[in-house]
Amino acid sequence: MFSRVEQLEWEKEKLSAAACLSSESKGRLKKEDNCDIRTIFQHDRDRIIHSKAFRRLKHKTQVFIAPEGDHYRTRLTHTLEVSQIARTIARALKLNEDLVEAIALGHDLGHTPFGHAGEAALTEITGEEFNHNLQSLKVVDLIEKRSNGSRGLNLSIEVRDGILNHTGADKPFTLEGQIVRIADRVAYINHDIDDALRAGIIKQGDLPADAISVLGNTHSERIDIMVRDLINSSWQQQQIKRSAEVKSATGKLRTFLFENVYIGSEGKSEEGKAKRLLKLLYEFFMKNIDYIPDEYLEFEKNHKQAVIDYIAGMTDRYAINLGRKFFIPTPWFDKD
Repeated sequence: MFSRVEQLEWEKEKLSAAACLSSESKGRLKKEDNCDIRTIFQHDRDRIIHSKAFRRLKHKTQVFIAPEGDHYRTRLTHTLEVSQIARTIARALKLNEDLVEAIALGHDLGHTPFGHAGEAALTEITGEEFNHNLQSLKVVDLIEKRSNGSRGLNLSIEVRDGILNHTGADKPFTLEGQIVRIADRVAYINHDIDDALRAGIIKQGDLPADAISVLGNTHSERIDIMVRDLINSSWQQQQIKRSAEVKSATGKLRTFLFENVYIGSEGKSEEGKAKRLLKLLYEFFMKNIDYIPDEYLEFEKNHKQAVIDYIAGMTDRYAINLGRKFFIPTPWFDKD
């Protein structure tokens, strides 16, 4: 058996001096016994995969609300693509692949139903910006329960840091967390272009020519160039970085997506309805707090925040079904 102790020794021998070794983890918020087979980061990964919040990602919007097509990305497939890209980079740089995988799988657990439209709705409700990074951390620290009934997944400091700082002004303190931060962007820029092309919202010829000349004409070619550039630019460095040329071209594609897909496109036409639905659900639950599951009220005495946490955890279709249940009259059929 390749035990945890043997794996720790393997990491010391094989990984880069810049890697975050499992044996040097800052540990967990609550101390617990080590697994005899898995390292701390492998254990974190498994806890995330087996969580309810992770399973719900399969029915949460990436770009298109509650997509019916079989091949559009959801928040779950996005997460898996981020993990794959990040692991490829980590392995090539001899960094800790297990840490990268755990951060990648947990980075979006706090996303709302209906994607960024859901975030906007909750921001308008509370008057404070809803931050899915903070919500993701709250999910793993407090909202989720382990099979033994304990509150929170009690993840390592390194994984929690990577989840919290995968976007925003602050960078993760590990190189592995910094990889996920960039892999997230590589994944969504490329798969959102792919989905928008499939949906007919944009055409191949619409993509900015100067960016395409650097990054390539196809989905796989662009990912390959972005990944190789990051690996070559970061090799034997103390930071994760990209070349100026590829970083600039990637930024142009991201700007193109905001201008042509994310804001005001046909694919976003249902966002107004989605926001109204979440606001209606919030008002309903605030007047009918008994409908909130006990697990959200156990740790949150502020009913307003408990309702926000409950709504934030919903899938697209669950929210839609609640809307039908609470706000759409059920027809009466003659029994004869």
